[in-house]
Amino acid sequence: MARTTVEAVDFFYLAMPVIEDVGDGSQDACVVRVVAGGKVGWGECEAAPLPSIAGLVAPMSHSACHPVIDSVLGETLETVEDIHRIAARVRARSADMLQSSHILSGIDMALWDLLGRLRDEPAWKLLGWKKSYPKLPYASVLFGDTPQQTLEKARAMTAKNFRAAKFGWGPFGTKDATYDADHLVAAREGMGKDGILLVDAGTIWVDDVERAKQTLPALEKTRATWLEEPFISSALGAYGELAKASGGRVRLAGGEGAYDFHVARNMIDYGGIGYVQVDAGRIGGLTDAKRVADYAQAKGVTFVNHSFQSQLALNGSIQPFAGIEKDEICEYPMEARDVAYAITVERLDRGADGMVRLPEKPGLGMTVDTARFKPYLLDVEIKVGGKVLYRTPAI
Repeated sequence: MARTTVEAVDFFYLAMPVIEDVGDGSQDACVVRVVAGGKVGWGECEAAPLPSIAGLVAPMSHSACHPVIDSVLGETLETVEDIHRIAARVRARSADMLQSSHILSGIDMALWDLLGRLRDEPAWKLLGWKKSYPKLPYASVLFGDTPQQTLEKARAMTAKNFRAAKFGWGPFGTKDATYDADHLVAAREGMGKDGILLVDAGTIWVDDVERAKQTLPALEKTRATWLEEPFISSALGAYGELAKASGGRVRLAGGEGAYDFHVARNMIDYGGIGYVQVDAGRIGGLTDAKRVADYAQAKGVTFVNHSFQSQLALNGSIQPFAGIEKDEICEYPMEARDVAYAITVERLDRGADGMVRLPEKPGLGMTVDTARFKPYLLDVEIKVGGKVLYRTPAI
């Protein structure tokens, strides 16, 4: 019997007509298509599309810097172990390529989708879960430019019946602690006394623990459940110090910047975070995200998905912790751009109970319609030494 092998790996660069200088990763998308055994799987990288495409096809520099596609194309895809093997092969042969984890993430997500379709099983079941539990979505929005705008956004999310909301980036942390407090008070007022308030500082303080400490009283007063990414992911000492200073009254969340399992594990072990929030489109796909979810359970840390992109990326980000009933809160982007909704036919809409549920269908259970995203598809060609290494794939 002939083996089922990866026949094609295609990357698509999608973008809004105008890209704004704001903390919104939904303005463009790097969508991945993988073909094997007469089936198609889809994934998405949480990364700038052009360098991801370049890393996919870039000429080999040395033994630890191969083009990523060379470690995937032609490889056997019949079992879960094959996906693990392909991921390990990419990491070993493209270790010195700056964006290899992002590139792998989209491919890995597509491989789980594809294997699920080949075996007629949901990806979450292939990941080892017996059941997919509903998740409580938190509306993920940016802070307003003023406290009044933050208040209005919070009221809008409450009006949409969200029990939880996260406010991030924007002007938060760019001025003094009093200004931050004004935004937090506005967010709490808009969410009401029973709403779950989450805060994302967007690494604004880098590793400045003293500045971050100044915001703790307001976070505690407004009963924020967590402070996400006060520092860059590698500032483990800063995370640990702030976690100790908070005394557990305000838990820290982090991991969005983790580009493999080990970075996330170090944040859990040495950063003192109470919530590990990784992005399946950045950490290495569903494979490494599931490893983090398993490790977090063993360490008593809550796993949360990170996703501020398309519905395809959102779906993929939930798969790794679908079977953890107690870890129910999940990110749910509310201000994504049109391109983010043009990739899939289906959406992960909230049910009557306000919860989000993954499809029971094979793979990721979503339909990608290339005709829908064609208006956002950019024409790209990469040529080296007169040889065309990449040209926008036909759809």
